Amino acid sequence: MLSTRVYGDGVDAEPALKYAVQRVRGGRAEVVEGVIDSLSYGWDHERTRDVLRAQLSGAAARLKCVVGSGDLDLPGSLNWYVPDLAVVPEYLTRGAGALVPGQTLFVAEVASESSAETDRVVKRRRYAEYGAPLYLLVDRLERSVTLFAEPGSLGYTKVDGPHPFGTAVRLPEPFGVDLDTGGL
Repeated sequence: MLSTRVYGDGVDAEPALKYAVQRVRGGRAEVVEGVIDSLSYGWDHERTRDVLRAQLSGAAARLKCVVGSGDLDLPGSLNWYVPDLAVVPEYLTRGAGALVPGQTLFVAEVASESSAETDRVVKRRRYAEYGAPLYLLVDRLERSVTLFAEPGSLGYTKVDGPHPFGTAVRLPEPFGVDLDTGGL
């Protein structure tokens, strides 16, 4: 994990950045490696998220989970993420602020021109480091889907893909479903 730095008059960068990003006016924002990034999605990005959400909803209901894009804190680092989709146990969402990636069952990011390298490299590394059990990268630029599993300190140890859009991608238990990537 990144160590936080103390700036100026003893201000600790991690809580200062995370406080600031939670108070962005007019929308949502995340912090990626210490840089605040406001979030704005195009219609195709939203459609891709909706296609994934619809396919995950049955398994999420069976698992008593919520499918959404709530805040994920990465304590001890200058990161605060808002994933495109996450599947989280419902009981953790009651009155919750930010959760940590290890509390999710699944995280997905939809890469676009503005986020491709962050989603492909930085978030993949950080989600593994912070214990997100499954990370799905939907790369709209490459028109591919990759599922990362079995997180560890050096990254994910199991990689399924990249698969071209149109390939069914199996989500392991507890999901046990095949994602139809044809509509992505």
